[in-house]
Amino acid sequence: MIISREKYLRQLIDSKGNGMVKIVTGIRRSGKSFLLMTLFHQHLLDHGVEENHIIEISLDNRKNKRLRNPDI
Repeated sequence: MIISREKYLRQLIDSKGNGMVKIVTGIRRSGKSFLLMTLFHQHLLDHGVEENHIIEISLDNRKNKRLRNPDI
């Protein structure tokens, strides 16, 4: 079962393109990554953004460990 998270998705969509950084916070396992990497990702694709123009970086992935260092 997919929870659509319409309220939070709408907030992201409405603030898209305003030049501000978006920060999604919440407790562990509350759907933050799903909201961004599935629902918002699909919204971007549905509205003409090409797949190769979407960048997703999981900072908890060991292969991205170097990106967690603010000095790099």
